[in-house]
Amino acid sequence: MRLLYSIGIFLYGLLLRILAPFYAKARLMVTGRKDWYLRMKQSVDSSQKHIWFHFASLGEFEQGRPVLEAVKNNYLDHKIIVTFYSPSGYEIRKNTNLADHVFYLPYDTAQNARLFLDLINPSFAVFTKYEYWYYYFEGLHSRSIPLFLVSAIFRPEQIFFQAYGAFFLKILGFVTYFFVQNEESVRLLKEYGIRNAGLAGDTRFDRVIDLPKVRKEIPLIADFVETAPVLVAGSTWPEDEKLLKELLQRFQEYKLILAPHEINEGHIVSILNLWPAALRFSKMTEYDRATLTEAKVLIIDNIGLLSSLYGYGQVAYIGGGFGVGIHNTLEAATYGMPVLFGPNFKKFQEAKDLIEQGGGFSFADSKGLMDAFELLQDQSKRAEAAKSARQYVQQKAGATPIIMKYLKNANL
Repeated sequence: MRLLYSIGIFLYGLLLRILAPFYAKARLMVTGRKDWYLRMKQSVDSSQKHIWFHFASLGEFEQGRPVLEAVKNNYLDHKIIVTFYSPSGYEIRKNTNLADHVFYLPYDTAQNARLFLDLINPSFAVFTKYEYWYYYFEGLHSRSIPLFLVSAIFRPEQIFFQAYGAFFLKILGFVTYFFVQNEESVRLLKEYGIRNAGLAGDTRFDRVIDLPKVRKEIPLIADFVETAPVLVAGSTWPEDEKLLKELLQRFQEYKLILAPHEINEGHIVSILNLWPAALRFSKMTEYDRATLTEAKVLIIDNIGLLSSLYGYGQVAYIGGGFGVGIHNTLEAATYGMPVLFGPNFKKFQEAKDLIEQGGGFSFADSKGLMDAFELLQDQSKRAEAAKSARQYVQQKAGATPIIMKYLKNANL
């Protein structure tokens, strides 16, 4: 199986190189890893002490950020090395002041793992939620370097727990300790002989709980909003945007702040086809006040504002529920906003919890969205849902102190 795994990694890298001339994401992944060893060797001092954090993409970075910040503040004699797998993380956070070095993670081969670990020789490594790379994990284990998984979550249908998943289950055996999100994950790991796991919770709650206190005020958006009720739609995809078009045709008193998941020009143009009179955030300084106040739709065509935008709304719509899965619901919930999302939420514990506690509402089609939104036009029901959403976030915070207490007691 290890041979098949290695062949799969090779073929995946080859596919990316073939696609690179045609797709920007593939091109970034290829060019970002080109001559990685030479670039790392020139910038990393192997004689210094390092701590390695790896994140799959931007979402995992924000999820693990509280632990990264705490480790940086508590291990002042170490340099922090951050790696990303995806351009969505690297390209946006490559200049973060939370790390001394930021790189793309080289492809998971035996040689790459050996060279990478020889260069940084970390005191310990922290991965957030996803990504289990055989050669990196095996390399850390063979060198007796502690490896921690934070905000991990496991489900019976995952490949580790299938009859054909012995090789992938072996990867879990290289982990020093799992800080998991729920009791179900603890029990599942124990069923397969993995007892080095404990319930800590999801560090995303620690990340979002104070967002309302530190959010950016954006005067031009305040001018757009004025006194109108606002629906903030975050991380949307085309299927979401079609439903939102129908929704606004019925609830015409609302304004829409729309932050699409992908902001390439092709996607922005498709949104403008739905709302030809929509404003673009990147051009807001060009609009006069009358244009801002009269507009009904504002498209956020840049990255990094969404966590502040929720502060302008009364209801949130989270995209992705008609694709691979919904995006972050907690950034909206922490503002005390009822959260609406599509049917593909089963893998997300927080979405299930929000529904159970009355702060989240799922729908399968346009009628379901209309009905949920209609329900929230009752001010008392909307206030109750908003309170439930905010309280849920407050109750779930606290994973980072649990993790840091373990690390300190381990004398790493």
